[in-house]
Amino acid sequence: MITALAVIFGLLIGSFLNVCIHRWPRNRSVVRPRSHCVRCRKTIPWYDNIPVASWFLLGGRCRYCKASISPRYPLVEALTAAVFGWIVWTRGVTPAGARLCVFSAMTIALIFCDLEKRILPDEFTLGGTVLGLAFSPFVPVPDITAHAVLWLFGQEWSTRWGSVAESAFGAGLPALLLWGGGWLYLKIRHREGLGLGDVKLIAMVGSFLGLRGALFTLVGGSIAGSVIGLAYIKATRRDASTYELPFGTFLGVAALAAALLEGTLAGL
Repeated sequence: MITALAVIFGLLIGSFLNVCIHRWPRNRSVVRPRSHCVRCRKTIPWYDNIPVASWFLLGGRCRYCKASISPRYPLVEALTAAVFGWIVWTRGVTPAGARLCVFSAMTIALIFCDLEKRILPDEFTLGGTVLGLAFSPFVPVPDITAHAVLWLFGQEWSTRWGSVAESAFGAGLPALLLWGGGWLYLKIRHREGLGLGDVKLIAMVGSFLGLRGALFTLVGGSIAGSVIGLAYIKATRRDASTYELPFGTFLGVAALAAALLEGTLAGL
């Protein structure tokens, strides 16, 4: 019963995420105007705005102008519902489960924002970093790196403040390393190879998942981006020197995997 409610809640959150995915990269409000067709501008009635179901009932087209509706809408809603259901099924209705649901929802939105517009909105990255830090005193961050560093300097912090340190360390160090790599690439190649949004994304991941989660995301996202990106470039015969790879999308997928495998990573 609880898992089913989580799935329903995930569908509703996924519907809201779709609004954010479309509007925030375009610097638009997610509050006003109400949901509407992006082609004919007609307001979408509630019965055409039921997560997943409405898209299929309408055949993926606007009721009024018959313009196609991106399959991204039901995909985001179904993915968010599935992730929420899995988290509640495995974690229960707990603070740790709530933290993972919040993180997963923002990560799913970032995946599709970068895939569609090559933009990672600050509302999710910087806002997410703040939320990760805010959760850390109440839900321990699954890492021991900051504790080890503090121990080397003769410091032993309480569980609560140690978790805050893990969150801050996980956010700061990987983001600094990624920014440094991008800066070095710019100096050597004289062109930008990494957006600042990717750096902020890694900071958000580290604030929730700690250093190990952030490093898993960096390694997994880089490998996936290299393999899939190169295969796509070859298949479509694009110019590898100018094609803008949606690196944030690959980082987001790796981060989502890290969140769902959090218990496994903590044992490494």
